[in-house]
Amino acid sequence: MNTITPFIPRQSRTIEHLIEGIATSDGAGVKLTRVLTGKLQQRLDPFLMLDAFGSDNPDDYIAGFPDHPHRGFETITYMLAGRMRHRDSAGNEGLLENGGVQWMTAGRGVIHSEIPEQKDGVMEGFQLWLNLPASRKMIAPWYRDIGSAEIPEFVTASGVKVRVIAGSSNGVSGAVTRETTEPVYLDVHLPAGAEFSTTIPNTHNAFIYVYRGTVQVGETTVPIKRMGILHNAPEADGITIVATEDARIILVAGKPLNEPIVQYGPFVMNTQAEIEQAVSDFRNGRLA
Repeated sequence: MNTITPFIPRQSRTIEHLIEGIATSDGAGVKLTRVLTGKLQQRLDPFLMLDAFGSDNPDDYIAGFPDHPHRGFETITYMLAGRMRHRDSAGNEGLLENGGVQWMTAGRGVIHSEIPEQKDGVMEGFQLWLNLPASRKMIAPWYRDIGSAEIPEFVTASGVKVRVIAGSSNGVSGAVTRETTEPVYLDVHLPAGAEFSTTIPNTHNAFIYVYRGTVQVGETTVPIKRMGILHNAPEADGITIVATEDARIILVAGKPLNEPIVQYGPFVMNTQAEIEQAVSDFRNGRLA
């Protein structure tokens, strides 16, 4: 576990507004909550989607996500609990387990499946979609399994545990970095009454999502199962979060691409013509 030099922001970001996710299903009927929808893609550029899933009822998840295509972005799956088997058309295979992350760059195209490897118990986690810049949308697919033990962690003096999946926090670098979008992805566990601060570049769009308990950011209470979109105040150099009870959140930030976003299901490109090409490539077996 890392030791840190605590960061204290000169001015904390505040909550712009709260978002309640939409209950839906995807894949072969997996029940989930879509927190970041298409309506928020421009506001939270470079992030395209956030799904939260969690159930101890196998009927909600057992069918998983059979073979399906992607092109033009990255998927980041963070498993809080459960076991999910990944296979793709680039020849990659891996088992995503408790506390692990699967980071996949679809690039020019990949067909993959994500199937639970459990018949009962809790299946819980998140899938985040991160856009690729136009110059990199057609790169070769890439995949990495990151086991729980590979994710850097630190604990603050007040007992806050932070897992740094991407970017950095309080001098601790995460498991993954990206040059253009510069994503920050933290899983923060706060005891009741504890306070946590971290820097967020003022160039970045950012949000938090509370998946246990309740937290306070400035004057705003963020309850369980709510996303708090953070104000883009140029003078704010970070955020301070206070737990009003034992709480767990993810904090996500990234540098916007400021490019056109054209999405058709699992394809995210910059123009309608590129979408039509992606659909044609998939139908004709040229996607991967």
